[in-house]
Amino acid sequence: MAKKPAKNLKITLKRSVISTLPDQRATVKALGLRKRHQTVVRPNIPAVRGMVKKVIHLLEVEESNE
Repeated sequence: MAKKPAKNLKITLKRSVISTLPDQRATVKALGLRKRHQTVVRPNIPAVRGMVKKVIHLLEVEESNE
């Protein structure tokens, strides 16, 4: 039986947005992250995954079934 995809993504901001491009800063803000080491839970949908992919070098992402 195939493994079900996680319902949510647990996203943590690991690096500062200082010296990043303005559109990357806007993406981090749209994800709801403000400070380093802050964690948010977002649904595992294509829109959120696309935002994460754009700034993956600043984030740590875990799958969560919460």
